[in-house]
Amino acid sequence: MDPRWFAGNDEPERARPSVPRRGKSEPNRKKRHADYTIGWICALPVEVAASKAMLDKIDSPLPQGGNDHNVYTLGELYGHNIVIACLPSGVYGISSASTVAAQMLSTFPAIRFSLMVGVGGGVPGSYTADVRLGDVVVSKPASTFGGVVQYDIGKAIAGHRIQRTGVLNRPPSILLAAVSRLEADHMMNHSSIPDELEAMLERYPNMDTFAHPGAEHDLLFHADYPHLDPNHKTCRGCNPQALVNRRGRRTQSPRIHYGLIASGNQVIRDAITRDEIAQELGGEVLCFEMEAAGLMGDFPCLVIRGICDYADSHKNKQWQPYAAAVAAAYAKELLSVIPMTQVATAPDARER
Repeated sequence: MDPRWFAGNDEPERARPSVPRRGKSEPNRKKRHADYTIGWICALPVEVAASKAMLDKIDSPLPQGGNDHNVYTLGELYGHNIVIACLPSGVYGISSASTVAAQMLSTFPAIRFSLMVGVGGGVPGSYTADVRLGDVVVSKPASTFGGVVQYDIGKAIAGHRIQRTGVLNRPPSILLAAVSRLEADHMMNHSSIPDELEAMLERYPNMDTFAHPGAEHDLLFHADYPHLDPNHKTCRGCNPQALVNRRGRRTQSPRIHYGLIASGNQVIRDAITRDEIAQELGGEVLCFEMEAAGLMGDFPCLVIRGICDYADSHKNKQWQPYAAAVAAAYAKELLSVIPMTQVATAPDARER
């Protein structure tokens, strides 16, 4: 790649970004590749739409080399310069996420860390949390895991089980410190997520499908009760007697859970399989998804997932837009507590 695309002939490719006053940009200077310091990766267009809607400002695109096939949205959020990329349409999984991340780092060499923002399948029977549709799960180190575990890699042992080998990296300290700050703040006050969603809908009225679907559509069936009609996208024909009896919540505001996220290359669409894997991992898994393990090895990353289904045969896309929106809103709130000066002085992602 021609290094002139980054910072100009008189500056090195890895030039440190300037640090304007918090919350303000430099209107007289066009941004360069080396000014963008935070990656933001999504797997689905619905996740990108929610993420773009959270930006304070959308920037003009910049050139990229012929080996970089990503499509980027560049923008600003609380003074941070953000690069949003989406996996290719219909191409999901760990290897695809890894490729997108590698291409992003080749074009934007000053990126310090990334956020993996999108939807995932919740584990409702977790020992540690009452995970429901529309909640947010944030990766956090637990036991011997760094916050994300690849559940489908390891050694086959007796009983058709897999012994997991290797440990994925923890999120960088700058992100874990911000997570701790928000976790403590939310014990005292409500999250800003509901306010961010309201502002999003006012700013973009066409995004009405990203509103809360209603608690009456949060249906959790017993694990041994499968979806009856695979050709029917809703559960209108399913037996209501097979629903799990749960206490209602006082508000529709999402709850935020911190813990282990299980990542793998297969879609989990069976409640019994979901629960078996979760139990094998010590009962600490809160969420299943398909991309994060492709980032944690080489790209300092925090994973943020809005819960859109229960990883069972009853899963459908009704909750996807709202779940994508709450995940993006949490990411926005997270960046609001990270000082720009800390990001500017953090190591580049490729140096870790």
